[in-house]
Amino acid sequence: MIVVMEKEASREQVEHMVRRIETLGLKAHVIVGTERTVIAAIGEKRSQMKESLASGAGVAEVVPILAPYKVASREVKKEPTQIVAGSLTVGAGVIGVIAGPCSVETEEQILSTARAVKAAGATALRGGAFKPRTSPYSFQGLKEEGLKLLAMAREETGLAIVTEVVATADVPLVAKYADVLQIGARNMQNYRLLEAVGKTDRAVLLKRGPSATMEELLLAAEYILNEGNPNVMLCERGIRTFEAHTRFTLPLASVPYLHHKTHLPVVVDPSHGTGHTYLVPDMAAASIAAGADGIILEVHPHPEQALSDGYQSLTCPQFEETMDKCRRVAEALGKKL
Repeated sequence: MIVVMEKEASREQVEHMVRRIETLGLKAHVIVGTERTVIAAIGEKRSQMKESLASGAGVAEVVPILAPYKVASREVKKEPTQIVAGSLTVGAGVIGVIAGPCSVETEEQILSTARAVKAAGATALRGGAFKPRTSPYSFQGLKEEGLKLLAMAREETGLAIVTEVVATADVPLVAKYADVLQIGARNMQNYRLLEAVGKTDRAVLLKRGPSATMEELLLAAEYILNEGNPNVMLCERGIRTFEAHTRFTLPLASVPYLHHKTHLPVVVDPSHGTGHTYLVPDMAAASIAAGADGIILEVHPHPEQALSDGYQSLTCPQFEETMDKCRRVAEALGKKL
């Protein structure tokens, strides 16, 4: 249920309703909007609860949430959510650009990439320190040493750090260094991991699984929101289909669809979504044209020498050209890139 407070409701009245909701055995999520404050009351439904809550001081109305995902739904929050994590701002008319290598390999590699993407206009640096790979013999990442190198790059460039966390036990360590915790496609339905990042104060980039439906993605986000972390970004990175001309099929219709269903910002990953460098610039621009709140791109100073995903990584000059193209699209839409 949603408890919609009156425009003039005081902080004391909001706090009173939170206590009242919790007394009824429900979890209260306070969402402050531009017009008014609403409180999402999540939990088991009981027939008498609506009437009990509606009588509270400062309450305008109590309405049911019809969507299976509650806090993520536009029924709870009409206006789009904007997320700020260090230098990265995503949503509500501002387009964030996250760029960097698939894996952190060396100090020289990550620092040179950070300098280049910052100069071209990126607002955050991506890089994997823990790499979940299909083969156990593939490069698995530098782990904490990689996190330290990312922190070094942030200190020099000021770019926020986006990096993946792959295990519940690693969440405190990665959160110590990262500004944004990425949940990879393989872990989209790792519910214990979602709960763990939901307990942190770090923003979360949640990638869609290759076979996940929109509802499953939104319910995965709900796990994070339900733990009290409101800073969730959804990421479309492509799904598996019968097509083989790209690594995955990148369905950009998911961007406006998600905007219709949720207030959470939507980021697109054209690198994983296509798997081919030559397709990335056009699909990055198309993502912004479709309404994406952000893009995440793989960039490497020497893709042919990359330890992972070199075949879909842009060179630094290619990234600069891609930014010029994306910037023109953003300006045409009246958005800030």
